[in-house]
Amino acid sequence: MKTVSRLLMFLAAISIGLLFLFPMWKILVQAPQYPEGLQMHIWINKISGNTDYTLQNFNILNHYIGMEKIEPDSFKELTYMPYIVVFFIISGVLIALLNLKRLVLPWVALLMVAGGAGLLDFYMWLHKFGTNLDPNAPIKIPGMTYIPPFLGGKDLLNFHAVSLPGAGSIGIALAVILGLGVYFLERNREPQRIKTLA
Repeated sequence: MKTVSRLLMFLAAISIGLLFLFPMWKILVQAPQYPEGLQMHIWINKISGNTDYTLQNFNILNHYIGMEKIEPDSFKELTYMPYIVVFFIISGVLIALLNLKRLVLPWVALLMVAGGAGLLDFYMWLHKFGTNLDPNAPIKIPGMTYIPPFLGGKDLLNFHAVSLPGAGSIGIALAVILGLGVYFLERNREPQRIKTLA
Protein backbone atom coordinates (compact mmCIF):
# COMPACT_ATOMS: atom_id res chain seq x y z
CA MET A 1 0.00 0.00 0.00
CA LYS A 2 1.10 3.54 -0.65
CA THR A 3 1.85 5.75 2.34
CA VAL A 4 -1.39 7.67 1.85
CA SER A 5 -3.38 4.40 1.82
CA ARG A 6 -1.68 3.19 4.99
CA LEU A 7 -2.40 6.52 6.66
CA LEU A 8 -6.07 6.36 5.64
CA MET A 9 -6.30 2.81 6.95
CA PHE A 10 -4.77 3.90 10.23
CA LEU A 11 -7.31 6.74 10.49
CA ALA A 12 -10.13 4.29 9.69
CA ALA A 13 -9.10 2.08 12.60
CA ILE A 14 -8.62 4.93 15.04
CA SER A 15 -11.94 6.58 14.14
CA ILE A 16 -13.82 3.60 15.61
CA GLY A 17 -12.48 4.76 18.98
CA LEU A 18 -15.08 7.53 18.89
CA LEU A 19 -17.44 4.91 20.30
CA PHE A 20 -15.59 5.19 23.61
CA LEU A 21 -15.86 9.00 23.61
CA PHE A 22 -19.44 9.59 22.48
CA PRO A 23 -22.80 7.73 22.61
CA MET A 24 -23.54 5.52 19.63
CA TRP A 25 -27.30 6.19 19.82
CA LYS A 26 -29.69 8.63 21.50
CA ILE A 27 -33.37 8.40 22.37
CA LEU A 28 -35.12 11.67 23.22
CA VAL A 29 -38.57 11.82 24.80
CA GLN A 30 -40.79 14.86 25.31
CA ALA A 31 -43.80 14.53 27.60
CA PRO A 32 -46.07 17.01 29.42
CA GLN A 33 -44.57 16.01 32.77
CA TYR A 34 -41.04 16.46 31.35
CA PRO A 35 -41.26 19.60 29.19
CA GLU A 36 -37.47 19.93 29.08
CA GLY A 37 -37.29 16.43 27.57
CA LEU A 38 -35.45 13.26 28.53
CA GLN A 39 -32.37 12.01 26.72
CA MET A 40 -31.18 8.43 26.98
CA HIS A 41 -27.63 7.89 25.70
CA ILE A 42 -26.65 4.39 24.60
CA TRP A 43 -22.89 3.91 24.69
CA ILE A 44 -20.74 0.98 23.68
CA ASN A 45 -20.46 -0.06 27.33
CA LYS A 46 -23.19 1.73 29.29
CA ILE A 47 -26.56 3.50 29.24
CA SER A 48 -26.79 7.01 30.64
CA GLY A 49 -28.82 10.18 30.29
CA ASN A 50 -28.52 13.93 30.12
CA THR A 51 -29.01 14.09 33.91
CA ASP A 52 -28.36 11.78 36.85
CA TYR A 53 -32.09 11.05 37.07
CA THR A 54 -32.84 10.39 33.40
CA LEU A 55 -33.01 6.60 33.62
CA GLN A 56 -35.14 6.86 36.76
CA ASN A 57 -37.57 9.15 34.91
CA PHE A 58 -37.62 6.80 31.91
CA ASN A 59 -38.49 3.93 34.22
CA ILE A 60 -41.31 5.97 35.79
CA LEU A 61 -42.82 6.46 32.33
CA ASN A 62 -42.25 2.80 31.50
CA HIS A 63 -44.00 1.72 34.71
CA TYR A 64 -47.23 3.50 33.79
CA ILE A 65 -47.50 1.86 30.38
CA GLY A 66 -46.17 -1.54 31.50
CA MET A 67 -42.73 -1.52 29.86
CA GLU A 68 -39.82 -3.27 31.53
CA LYS A 69 -37.49 -1.33 33.77
CA ILE A 70 -34.28 -0.27 32.05
CA GLU A 71 -31.40 -1.86 33.93
CA PRO A 72 -28.04 -1.26 32.21
CA ASP A 73 -26.49 -4.26 33.97
CA SER A 74 -29.00 -6.58 32.32
CA PHE A 75 -27.69 -5.89 28.81
CA LYS A 76 -24.97 -8.44 28.10
CA GLU A 77 -24.07 -6.61 24.89
CA LEU A 78 -22.60 -3.77 26.94
CA THR A 79 -20.03 -6.13 28.42
CA TYR A 80 -18.66 -7.67 25.22
CA MET A 81 -19.11 -4.89 22.64
CA PRO A 82 -16.07 -2.94 23.89
CA TYR A 83 -13.88 -5.97 23.14
CA ILE A 84 -15.26 -6.15 19.60
CA VAL A 85 -14.48 -2.48 19.08
CA VAL A 86 -10.94 -2.92 20.42
CA PHE A 87 -10.48 -5.88 18.05
CA PHE A 88 -11.37 -3.73 15.04
CA ILE A 89 -9.11 -0.90 16.19
CA ILE A 90 -6.08 -3.14 16.76
CA SER A 91 -6.59 -5.23 13.62
CA GLY A 92 -7.06 -2.11 11.48
CA VAL A 93 -3.89 -0.53 12.88
CA LEU A 94 -1.96 -3.75 12.20
CA ILE A 95 -3.22 -3.85 8.62
CA ALA A 96 -1.89 -0.32 8.14
CA LEU A 97 1.45 -0.87 9.91
CA LEU A 98 2.20 -4.27 8.37
CA ASN A 99 0.98 -3.26 4.90
CA LEU A 100 -1.57 -6.08 4.73
CA LYS A 101 -3.42 -4.80 1.68
CA ARG A 102 -5.34 -8.03 1.06
CA LEU A 103 -7.03 -7.76 4.45
CA VAL A 104 -8.47 -4.27 3.89
CA LEU A 105 -11.69 -5.38 2.17
CA PRO A 106 -12.35 -8.32 4.57
CA TRP A 107 -11.80 -5.91 7.48
CA VAL A 108 -14.34 -3.44 6.07
CA ALA A 109 -16.83 -6.22 5.26
CA LEU A 110 -16.54 -7.68 8.76
CA LEU A 111 -16.99 -4.22 10.28
CA MET A 112 -20.16 -3.71 8.21
CA VAL A 113 -21.51 -7.10 9.30
CA ALA A 114 -20.78 -6.27 12.96
CA GLY A 115 -22.45 -2.88 12.58
CA GLY A 116 -25.50 -4.45 10.94
CA ALA A 117 -25.72 -7.04 13.71
CA GLY A 118 -25.56 -4.24 16.27
CA LEU A 119 -28.42 -2.39 14.58
CA LEU A 120 -30.50 -5.58 14.42
CA ASP A 121 -29.87 -6.20 18.11
CA PHE A 122 -30.93 -2.63 18.90
CA TYR A 123 -34.15 -3.07 16.89
CA MET A 124 -34.92 -6.32 18.71
CA TRP A 125 -34.27 -4.57 22.02
CA LEU A 126 -36.76 -1.80 21.13
CA HIS A 127 -39.35 -4.35 19.95
CA LYS A 128 -38.99 -6.42 23.12
CA PHE A 129 -39.45 -3.41 25.40
CA GLY A 130 -42.36 -2.06 23.39
CA THR A 131 -44.39 -5.27 23.16
CA ASN A 132 -43.58 -7.22 26.33
CA LEU A 133 -45.94 -5.21 28.51
CA ASP A 134 -47.13 -5.82 32.05
CA PRO A 135 -50.87 -6.69 31.94
CA ASN A 136 -51.30 -4.98 35.32
CA ALA A 137 -49.91 -1.62 34.14
CA PRO A 138 -51.80 1.49 35.34
CA ILE A 139 -52.40 2.56 31.71
CA LYS A 140 -53.73 -0.17 29.45
CA ILE A 141 -55.01 0.28 25.89
CA PRO A 142 -56.10 -2.95 24.18
CA GLY A 143 -53.90 -3.75 21.19
CA MET A 144 -51.54 -0.84 21.90
CA THR A 145 -47.80 -1.34 21.73
CA TYR A 146 -45.14 1.18 22.65
CA ILE A 147 -42.23 0.34 20.39
CA PRO A 148 -39.88 3.35 20.37
CA PRO A 149 -38.79 4.49 16.91
CA PHE A 150 -35.74 2.77 15.48
CA LEU A 151 -34.83 5.92 13.56
CA GLY A 152 -36.71 9.22 13.50
CA GLY A 153 -39.72 10.36 15.51
CA LYS A 154 -42.91 8.73 16.75
CA ASP A 155 -45.87 9.74 18.92
CA LEU A 156 -46.69 7.31 21.75
CA LEU A 157 -49.80 8.39 23.66
CA ASN A 158 -49.08 11.88 24.99
CA PHE A 159 -45.32 11.86 24.49
CA HIS A 160 -43.07 12.15 21.46
CA ALA A 161 -39.97 9.96 21.03
CA VAL A 162 -37.06 10.57 18.68
CA SER A 163 -34.30 8.05 18.00
CA LEU A 164 -31.08 9.16 16.31
CA PRO A 165 -27.49 7.94 15.86
CA GLY A 166 -25.04 9.49 18.29
CA ALA A 167 -21.63 10.95 17.49
CA GLY A 168 -20.01 7.59 18.27
CA SER A 169 -21.74 6.06 15.24
CA ILE A 170 -19.92 8.54 13.03
CA GLY A 171 -16.73 6.64 13.88
CA ILE A 172 -18.09 3.45 12.30
CA ALA A 173 -19.28 5.31 9.20
CA LEU A 174 -15.88 6.98 8.83
CA ALA A 175 -14.09 3.66 9.24
CA VAL A 176 -16.18 2.06 6.48
CA ILE A 177 -15.78 5.02 4.11
CA LEU A 178 -12.04 5.33 4.67
CA GLY A 179 -11.52 1.57 4.47
CA LEU A 180 -13.39 1.38 1.15
CA GLY A 181 -11.39 4.37 -0.05
CA VAL A 182 -8.15 2.50 0.68
CA TYR A 183 -9.42 -0.60 -1.13
CA PHE A 184 -10.37 1.30 -4.29
CA LEU A 185 -7.19 3.38 -4.25
CA GLU A 186 -5.07 0.25 -4.15
CA ARG A 187 -7.20 -1.62 -6.67
CA ASN A 188 -6.84 1.24 -9.16
CA ARG A 189 -3.06 1.05 -8.76
CA GLU A 190 -2.92 -2.59 -9.88
CA PRO A 191 -3.33 -1.97 -13.66
CA GLN A 192 -0.60 0.71 -13.49
CA ARG A 193 1.75 -1.70 -11.69
CA ILE A 194 1.08 -4.47 -14.25
CA LYS A 195 1.66 -2.03 -17.10
CA THR A 196 4.95 -0.88 -15.56
CA LEU A 197 6.17 -4.46 -15.13
CA ALA A 198 5.28 -5.23 -18.73
